[in-house]
Amino acid sequence: MSRAELVQGNEACARGALAAGCRFFGGYPITPSSEIAEHMVRRLPGVGGVFVQMEDEIASLAAVIGASLAGSKAMTATSGPGFSLMQEHIGYAAMAEVPCVIIDVMRGGPSTGLPTSPSQGDVMQARWGTHGDHPAIVLAPSSVGEVFDLTIRAFNLAERFCTPVIVIYDAVIGHTRESVVLSEPEQIENRLRPDGSADTSWPRATPVDGVPPLPAFGDGYRFHVTGLTHDERGFPTTNAKLAEAFITRIHAKVEAHAEDIIQVERYLLDDADIAIFAYGIVGRSAREAVDRARAAGVKAGLIRPLTLWPFPHAQVIEAAKQVDRLIVAEMNLGQLIGEVERSAAGQVEIVGHLRADGEPITPTDLFDVLTSGGGGRP
Repeated sequence: MSRAELVQGNEACARGALAAGCRFFGGYPITPSSEIAEHMVRRLPGVGGVFVQMEDEIASLAAVIGASLAGSKAMTATSGPGFSLMQEHIGYAAMAEVPCVIIDVMRGGPSTGLPTSPSQGDVMQARWGTHGDHPAIVLAPSSVGEVFDLTIRAFNLAERFCTPVIVIYDAVIGHTRESVVLSEPEQIENRLRPDGSADTSWPRATPVDGVPPLPAFGDGYRFHVTGLTHDERGFPTTNAKLAEAFITRIHAKVEAHAEDIIQVERYLLDDADIAIFAYGIVGRSAREAVDRARAAGVKAGLIRPLTLWPFPHAQVIEAAKQVDRLIVAEMNLGQLIGEVERSAAGQVEIVGHLRADGEPITPTDLFDVLTSGGGGRP
């Protein structure tokens, strides 16, 4: 029987990865994510896994991609500066359709910025950091328990859609310790593998769901992996029709299943006049602020996305139709507020409550906004 434990957020991430079947970690230490690597180096050998500390973050994700192509579930963890260095390989993994999980424990930036302070400055980078049109799945936990659950979910989504999946949270969540029950996962997904004879070549014939099977190096299949636009055999092509079909497919395999991927918490929205859109650590502050506002007679609510990308447009549209004012609270100078505005399309007044000084947005900050009708930077 599962029992409550006092667990740190970064430890919960490592334990979630192990529970999901992760057997390879390639990484480079960086504040505030280093505890993930420290936990993985202790635990992986005991379950038959491999830990490799690489020379930098670029090599770390390269090793993860190689391990995944060899058949292992693989992960890396970093923070803002390292995340920037990984962008080329995130694009490669998306293009080559290689499942892997990247954990980004955000800190203040740009550059080396505020190494020990929290931030939410990487959310647009998580979607658009690498060049070109590419799919993106990005999850944002708000608690230690959610770090565990969403890390498992990240592996399931990566395996199901053969694409990199990013879990993004900040230094506060990473270093917070909470009493949680970490239960065994109800479902573990594994990539689809080809079922043909091992002595034949492997064509990337596209199934109905748009996700081709992926053999492992050493299975006996002859197959080609490249970051170039390629045909169904995996070989490079400059044919315009084939290129368009390929790019369209790798987008569609994610976007067509957005309803299955997107998770959003709606809290006290049914009769709300004013609501907060917040995610990650700010989502926790927002929930308490909503409770305080309700106690003060203000009909407040919360919409909290656990999935940042694909962006929950439909859920924001629904919330915009219900309330008179929507407060977008972020620990940056305005990143997802643009997506909220685009989704709401003028149906509701939108006010930003933004902070980028390395300090978290508190429940009192948001309570004041809810009860005064204000917004902006504190």
